[in-house]
Amino acid sequence: MAESASTGTTRDTAQPAHVPRPGGPTTVPRAAVRTGFLVTLVLGGLTAVPALSMDMYLPALPEVTGSLHTSAATAQLTLTACLTGMALGQLVVGPMSDKWGRRRPLLICLFLYIAATAICAAAPSAALLIALRLLQGLAGSAGIVIARAVVRDLYDGVAMARFFSSLMLISGVAPIVAPLIGGQVLRVTDWRGVFVVLTVVGIALTALVWKCLPETLAPALRHGGGLGETLRTMRALLADRVFTGYMIAGGFAFAALFSYVSASPFVIQEIYGASPQTFSLLFGLNSIGLIATGQLNGKVLVGRVNLDKVLGTGLALIVLAATFLLLVATGTFGTPEDLGLAPIATGLFVLMASMALATPNTNALALMRTPHAAGSASALLGTSSFLIGAIASPLVGIAGEHTAVPMALVQLSCGLAAALAFVTLCRPWRRTREVTGI
Repeated sequence: MAESASTGTTRDTAQPAHVPRPGGPTTVPRAAVRTGFLVTLVLGGLTAVPALSMDMYLPALPEVTGSLHTSAATAQLTLTACLTGMALGQLVVGPMSDKWGRRRPLLICLFLYIAATAICAAAPSAALLIALRLLQGLAGSAGIVIARAVVRDLYDGVAMARFFSSLMLISGVAPIVAPLIGGQVLRVTDWRGVFVVLTVVGIALTALVWKCLPETLAPALRHGGGLGETLRTMRALLADRVFTGYMIAGGFAFAALFSYVSASPFVIQEIYGASPQTFSLLFGLNSIGLIATGQLNGKVLVGRVNLDKVLGTGLALIVLAATFLLLVATGTFGTPEDLGLAPIATGLFVLMASMALATPNTNALALMRTPHAAGSASALLGTSSFLIGAIASPLVGIAGEHTAVPMALVQLSCGLAAALAFVTLCRPWRRTREVTGI
């Protein structure tokens, strides 16, 4: 695509770039859809499916090991299978939603998610549980990819960036609440009860989608081709240097977040001697920082400050925070005993808060370029983030549980890679904008 193509898809005007035609009873004008609070709630719930499916289950892992008479490593594969399914499923579901519309593939996948989750609750063996968790992840991936595509259908430019920031209210709260819910469930039942609760959540979300979320992609805007056209569409998206730059930048920023989630329990508790309660408090505080910065981004910065400048600032802050964490981890300022918890906690807070300036804006800026294939573009954005994150996460423990250096190195490397992709591929200073503030 030509570089100037971005100017045609980054405007925020009173009239949408493409309005779905009323092609059936489930297709309504998008101005009517986007005013509904329930639509926001539904889309936020769909983006929270990964956190609920992964984090609510975490406290139950030791019980799974004993109940199914398996090893800890095998039990861990139930998490890996779910994560893999969510990463790869987006590549299938995204193009499906471009071909058949958003609503039908989403409902089919939600029904599959409910079935897989319910059967997980009765799984008699670890092998079957791993297979079911893979299916659960594949089906659950529809929530992530189609929610982003629906946002692209309904919003343009500044409005889209603001909406992505609003979704962080729900997606940011989910990782805090999910382990707490899982822990409370385990107080009254065993690990199978966690999947029962997830099944109920899936049923409730499906009912809301059925009732409140109409079709947002008009038949005239759908792609009728099969696998060949899907591959050509994705190849064309990846050939767009600017889109690919935002995709890579967002993926590595997400990987820095993944490394925090993977390493922080060991760093905070094993190295700095904090109690589990203190760790939970800091984890919650960092999530609040992520949410608050997301709202600052959506309510204050977007529309007043160039989106590329906000994204660049977020990536710069990630690099600075990771550099500070590396200096702390290598003992530049003193030993953990001398410094205490405050420096490492401060660095992690800044790192997490900065994510809210990077993630929603990379999604918005990338999707602004792809009104013709929002589902496929959303699939590429999601899959790249999950895969890069899955590769980066194990590296944080490569030197054992008694040093924070690997965590800081991974975070710094991811931050630098994201910034490099943004600068060399997106080249925001060389592109023009039709409207000031985008």
